[in-house]
Amino acid sequence: MAYLGSLWTSGGTKPGISQQPTEARAVVFGSAALFESAVDYLEIFDEDHSEAEDRFIAIGAIERGLVVVVYTEPEEDLVRIIGARMASKREQSLYRSYMDENHK
Repeated sequence: MAYLGSLWTSGGTKPGISQQPTEARAVVFGSAALFESAVDYLEIFDEDHSEAEDRFIAIGAIERGLVVVVYTEPEEDLVRIIGARMASKREQSLYRSYMDENHK
């Protein structure tokens, strides 16, 4: 599977990935492992932001901890990561509930 990624600032500018803080780069690059691993993750269709393209939100575990990844699949076997960050307490709870429900 191939990956494309972009980071956007709140001002709408698109800095180079090397300009992002080290922690942000680590989360974005680490989040690609979510799609390559055999570990299950919670996938949510992002209806509010899917006008131009289908967008998804994934919550799952990577080496650094639980992450939230917003992504789209513009082509088969191609994932474009729109953004990634560490999961909030609410998102961690959603993930745990999903895992408890689906992995009994």
